[in-house]
Amino acid sequence: MAGRNWRDLRKRAASAALLLPAALLCIWLGAEAWTALVAAAVAVLAWEWVRLCGFSTRRLPGFAVPVCVLGAGTLAVGDRYLLALALLAAGALATWLLAERPASGRRTAPAAWLAFGVVYIGLAGVALIHLRGDFGAGRANVIFLFAVVWASDIGAYLAGRAIGGPKLAPAVSPSKTWSGAAGGLLSSVTAGLVAAYVMAGTAPGVRVALVAALLGLLTQAGDLFESWIKRRFHVKDTSSLIPGHGGLLDRLDGVLAAAPAAAVLGAMLGGGALLWR
Repeated sequence: MAGRNWRDLRKRAASAALLLPAALLCIWLGAEAWTALVAAAVAVLAWEWVRLCGFSTRRLPGFAVPVCVLGAGTLAVGDRYLLALALLAAGALATWLLAERPASGRRTAPAAWLAFGVVYIGLAGVALIHLRGDFGAGRANVIFLFAVVWASDIGAYLAGRAIGGPKLAPAVSPSKTWSGAAGGLLSSVTAGLVAAYVMAGTAPGVRVALVAALLGLLTQAGDLFESWIKRRFHVKDTSSLIPGHGGLLDRLDGVLAAAPAAAVLGAMLGGGALLWR
């Protein structure tokens, strides 16, 4: 049983060893490199989502999903965030109307699911561009966000596999346990405290812990939501793009949930403000 619990660890470690340095390098290099990475990621996410819903990105209505999310990202690069959000709303509505047309016998998801992908992926893309685009605190805030998200994933995986115990939400994701959830939350708070101290010399405090805990809980909620979606579509993974992880949607489910919240917090605090201060 123990061997089976860890059978995918090698693939996960190998994939992480390739993906994490690339992400950190783009974060460090600046907003331009980060924006290019985000654009590539949302394009792949849109492709996986359209494919999951049974449509094709080669023609309408599936083609509308990547066009809308990339268009919103382009507006976000120019600091036109309200226009970006308006485009996502209008794009989701247009996609829904287009998908309501007869599917010519093809097995597809309801139109609302395809349209939801525009908002689901687009909001996260705009949020990530907004966060890194802050020249005063963008680098630190994005590193803080990803440190918390990655720590949540790693802590939940290790604690869940090592400890096991009662299931967290067996109807949604049979493999997730309460011990994994606790391990993920503890890891996310610890990572947030360490990241804040290393980057800004911030001593461990309640505010840092609360922000990290909030983002960590949203990460786990995003993971559960993605599991529910896959169960709804009767698939194990959204694609086989990343060995040991499935698709990019499988890997970034927590980011899709946590990034918009981090961006809203950053906007409320104002330009140049660190998320944890």
